[in-house]
Amino acid sequence: MHVMADAAPPRSLQLKFCGLDFASPLVLLSGCVGFGEEYTRIEGFSNRDAGALVLKGTTLKPRLGNPPHRVYETPAGMLNAIGLQNPGVEHVVRRILPGLDFSETRFIANVCGSTLEEYVEVTRRFDQSPIDALEINISCPNVKEGGVAFGNYPDMSAQVVAACRSVTRKPLITKLSPNQADIKENARRCIEAGTDALSVINTIMGMAIDVRARRPVIGNVQGGLSGPAIKPIALLKVHQVYEVARPHRIPIIGQGGITSATDALEFIVAGASAVGIGTALFYHPLICKTVNAGIADYLSEQGFASVTDLVGTLRTSQETQDCAISG
Repeated sequence: MHVMADAAPPRSLQLKFCGLDFASPLVLLSGCVGFGEEYTRIEGFSNRDAGALVLKGTTLKPRLGNPPHRVYETPAGMLNAIGLQNPGVEHVVRRILPGLDFSETRFIANVCGSTLEEYVEVTRRFDQSPIDALEINISCPNVKEGGVAFGNYPDMSAQVVAACRSVTRKPLITKLSPNQADIKENARRCIEAGTDALSVINTIMGMAIDVRARRPVIGNVQGGLSGPAIKPIALLKVHQVYEVARPHRIPIIGQGGITSATDALEFIVAGASAVGIGTALFYHPLICKTVNAGIADYLSEQGFASVTDLVGTLRTSQETQDCAISG
């Protein structure tokens, strides 16, 4: 039975993200909470503990996804290759969205496509729905270019963002891939193309092998690695992207291995306005309450009036040295 949370997150955690009111900086990540109902049967779980919830990746037509195995636990992480299994955008808009309680949290659609035209059509359909914002998943493979991911090439990333921007006025959040040569250049091009925010980072490609069978464990051979194993990489990428995004006032959802309040605080200090919780939900469904409480305690102890005041406050070694000398 679903039991509502006893109390809303503290006021110090409230923020504006792309004009949307977030009750907390926590965002439940796409693929980890289904279409908003994944954890509602767990006593004590509430969508109200998160500022936003990103729905499962959605394509134009229904998809069955990849053959098994599709999920595999690794040391300090998890590999997944679900293959964007979903019922298609029309089903999501007509059957799923009407059942969501938009008073609980902000709901963000995750737009996927195998062609530029598919991205546009999915975006257009969500634009006609009550969804609060759209996250563009540019890690999808472009079938017209031999399967290369849109997100690994700045030109292709910018084309997707510009095309989606042309058919919606809803906030656009572009999810950047770490599997590319220059994430800062990609971020810059996406900002120029019209994205309102950036989501940093998507999973890192990896694989696992069954040595007895001498076969890949994942049916798709490779999958996306998430969890604590990728946190140092994700932190660096957030810091790098923040340097590009800050002058344009483009907010970032930082994500990758967050399992505690301390993890979340690191991402916020590095430049993230909000932080994504994903893999940790699989073994600690009520983690949002713990993380919210930890962030609020830190803000109080350090004298910050709100979580927004902490964003991007990372001190470089030179700045730290200057503070020590002046003190």
